[in-house]
Amino acid sequence: MTKSSGTILPGVSRPEGRGAGRVPRRSLRFALPLAVPVILFSCSPPAALAQSPTQESFGEIKSLAGTWEGTLTTFPASPYQGKHLQVQLRVTSSGNAVMHEMRVPGEPDDPITMLYVNGNDLFLRHYCDAGNRPRMIAKASADGRTITFNLVDVSGSKRYGYMEHAVFTTIDASHHTEDWTYLMPGNHPTRAHFDLHRVQ
Repeated sequence: MTKSSGTILPGVSRPEGRGAGRVPRRSLRFALPLAVPVILFSCSPPAALAQSPTQESFGEIKSLAGTWEGTLTTFPASPYQGKHLQVQLRVTSSGNAVMHEMRVPGEPDDPITMLYVNGNDLFLRHYCDAGNRPRMIAKASADGRTITFNLVDVSGSKRYGYMEHAVFTTIDASHHTEDWTYLMPGNHPTRAHFDLHRVQ
């Protein structure tokens, strides 16, 4: 039997020697147009996923960013009753936190509160002039317009009392309310209601 001359079928040569096994240029010409869309699709960013309830609540808090002014009402009544109040909310840390700062004219105190997402939950950390830092976890209403924060724990001394509850309610883009409950020594709660309108 004579050795094959390298021809499989008439007009078609068997790959031999150097370069054997290479894909013919003609095949590449047809394969590349098919491969490019696949590569581009695999590198494209994924479609936006539906937000979790926690992210929706955090988005609601972010929508309050700006400067707000209004009146302060306390239950039971206190010397702060009817006083003017300013609240500022600012989205910070590349959108990962919201800073809340409140001021009452003539008062040296301007407590800071930070709101942020950790895992599957929205948290509030209040830096109180009483020298402690209550941490609260959020629960949103069915319509998402009211976000209630309930106490988880308190860092620092509770000697002078501490903030134990907060509620943010969005009325519309220019009007929201806040309710803050402070637990005085002896477990006597005092609630402060802020009726706020957007200034900026």
